[in-house]
Amino acid sequence: MSRTTDLGAVNWRKSSYSDGGADNCVEVAHGLPAVVPVRDSKTPHGPVLSFPTTAWTAFLSTLKGPGHPTA
Repeated sequence: MSRTTDLGAVNWRKSSYSDGGADNCVEVAHGLPAVVPVRDSKTPHGPVLSFPTTAWTAFLSTLKGPGHPTA
């Protein structure tokens, strides 16, 4: 991800598969061209992993598997 990308302006969304509490949540930001930022909700000002959109899409497709309705 470019160092000039302002992550303070993005909307973070917690995974629907995270546990019910706030302790073990993955947050993903959408809407940035070409990248998908991912962070740990426990450390919102900590490191962010950035994945190319194509790699993130492939990752989600693999998790969902061939029998998943949105795969």
